[in-house]
Amino acid sequence: MKMDLTAIIDALETREQEAAVRALQIYNKEPSCKLACLETIRILSRDKGSLSPFSSRGAIHTLACHAALTPAEGFGPQVADLDVIVEALKCLCNIILNSGEAQEAAAHLDLIVGVAERLKQCRESRWSSDLRFFDLRLTFLLTALRVDVRAQLARELRGARILADALDATLGLYWTDVYRVSRSGAEGPSDLPPLERSETELAMEILKILFNITYDTGRRKVDEEEAVTYRHLAAILRHCLMSTAEGEDRSDEFHGLQLGSIEYMGVNMDAVNKLLEFMEKRLDRGNKLKETLLPSLNLLTESARVHRETRKFLRTKVLPPLRDVKNRPEVGNALRNKLVRLMTHIDTDVKTCAAEFLFVLCKESVSRFIKYTGYGNAAGLLAARGLLRGGWEAGHYSEDEDSDTEEYREAKPHINPVTGRVEEEQPNPMDGMTEEQKEYEAMKLIHMFDKLSRDHVIQPMKLGPDGKMSRLEPCELRCITQPPLTSQQTNPEDEEEEEESSD
Repeated sequence: MKMDLTAIIDALETREQEAAVRALQIYNKEPSCKLACLETIRILSRDKGSLSPFSSRGAIHTLACHAALTPAEGFGPQVADLDVIVEALKCLCNIILNSGEAQEAAAHLDLIVGVAERLKQCRESRWSSDLRFFDLRLTFLLTALRVDVRAQLARELRGARILADALDATLGLYWTDVYRVSRSGAEGPSDLPPLERSETELAMEILKILFNITYDTGRRKVDEEEAVTYRHLAAILRHCLMSTAEGEDRSDEFHGLQLGSIEYMGVNMDAVNKLLEFMEKRLDRGNKLKETLLPSLNLLTESARVHRETRKFLRTKVLPPLRDVKNRPEVGNALRNKLVRLMTHIDTDVKTCAAEFLFVLCKESVSRFIKYTGYGNAAGLLAARGLLRGGWEAGHYSEDEDSDTEEYREAKPHINPVTGRVEEEQPNPMDGMTEEQKEYEAMKLIHMFDKLSRDHVIQPMKLGPDGKMSRLEPCELRCITQPPLTSQQTNPEDEEEEEESSD
């Protein structure tokens, strides 16, 4: 029962100190008073210039107590008002996001331990959806901003196991097999109803935290318990990938958040196909490709590199047997054409990632890569890897043959390897020229390059023995531009010798 503020005001107006103090003490114990104070702190914490009073270790500890995160407060019965807990969590999120001092205090007070304990109670109905959401939001902020907290949750607290259970509970899953899940009322993957908004929001927060604590898993050795957890999580993430949310944009965002987490789990062909469709949809939109396209493209690249069946499946979708040899590889609406166009994108990361994906699908074979992309498009990646002379990149790939279509075999002798298509035969501009004329035109071209180099318009390069491009030094360029001695040009010393012999 909330106390009437009018009675408090009346007590203050009597100017009786004892009565006023007693009224305020009673009011201070009311949840409504705590809630009003916390709401005020939340509003003030939006101003980065006024965070100092709320960022100290003592202030963070007080807020953590009201959020029921500290061992002294315990969990549940000691703090009965969920609104107070939620409001305290909101304050902590605001302050920790904007204050390094608060982040350090939160790490020192082990707030992540309290949050993890409550996340373990994800199946208990006493915790509201809002409380669970802000628990997850606080966890995301702590793991994103503090490396030590991230490692603590991942290894000491076994965060992947906790979050896998939380995701399981959020989606209401049941296990049909050891590593296969479904949802109540769904007969198969195609019959899954869209996730509700609250389910989607909670699941997205969990996925963001999972990315924070698992993104480096591939760089370290995991123990058997972690391996079991990741296999368990893989089944849940596959289910998420096959699910949809309310609205296309929300579904795209939901699927996008799964890419970082599923990277180390391994997927079957249904999930790979879903990822490929998702990647092509992002590619077609063309907006912020670095942020939206690269996660899915990197995931598909690494999956194809280490998993033979995945690579073969992706090749059938992206690089089917070549039939169109009349158009350039970058012309057209097929997925191969779209990816080849990215190989000359203005953003270096985008073009490198697209080229890497196609190169892996070609089993890192230079000849096969040039076949599907053209030498002009492939030159950037080949130069970076020292493969301009051809050959294979060192890799672990099966020895299956690349089957050529009848159309490609017939056209192969006439395909221009630079453009990757059949070119109309052009007349040879040197037909009818004498050797001296050809030499003159060649030297004229070299002198033009030399002038551009001296004017710093271009930087001449050469192909080194290691297959990589290196700078052509001025002395080397001068040697090239010096005209060779012709039959009419003789050395003066030779002329003197001839005269002496004739005497």
